[in-house]
Amino acid sequence: MSLLDDLRWRYAAKHLNGNAVPQEDVDYIVEAARLAPSSSGLQPYHVFVIRNPELLAQLSQCVYGNQQVKNCSPLLVFAAWNTYTEARINEVFELQNRVRNVPDSLTDAYRTRLIAQVAKQDLSEHRHHADKQAFLAAMCAMNAAAERRIDCTPMEGFEADKVDAILGLAELDLHAALLLPLGYRDEEVDWLLKLPKYRRNSADFITHLD
Repeated sequence: MSLLDDLRWRYAAKHLNGNAVPQEDVDYIVEAARLAPSSSGLQPYHVFVIRNPELLAQLSQCVYGNQQVKNCSPLLVFAAWNTYTEARINEVFELQNRVRNVPDSLTDAYRTRLIAQVAKQDLSEHRHHADKQAFLAAMCAMNAAAERRIDCTPMEGFEADKVDAILGLAELDLHAALLLPLGYRDEEVDWLLKLPKYRRNSADFITHLD
């Protein structure tokens, strides 16, 4: 099977059947998110893997009546940084340099420029940038899920303040950027499964500038 086959198979499942995804598959999906690209390698997000029934029940009340969170297992919450602090950036660069066995002096100039750049930005810019990085990681997770024939539906439509409060994200200087319930499509009741997959055709979607 190819990546294109996986993408043709997947869709945004509206109803999951409640069967839990094996931990081996969850680990594979989360590892794909961990390996995702991010700006300057900062990975300004954290992934919460939630199977706790009480937490899932609470979070299912924050998605405007959609059923995926209620019937998933687990739910992945991609929580992005609220702020790009000097301490956070230094921590990442110090770890990168240790892993790569290079002196800090090799990256000092770039790190200093990056810290100066984010210092000029307001908190809304920090959150927006971190959200985009989290979405890249979520996309890698979605592709890995499709490869394993596991359904998932990326959800931005939720009551963010309530989700943040349930998970205590403010205390971690994080906010919920995306919910990704994992599970298996309920073929009996999911109306979207029965409809043809829709995407714009190539002629309308692609412009070649040779």
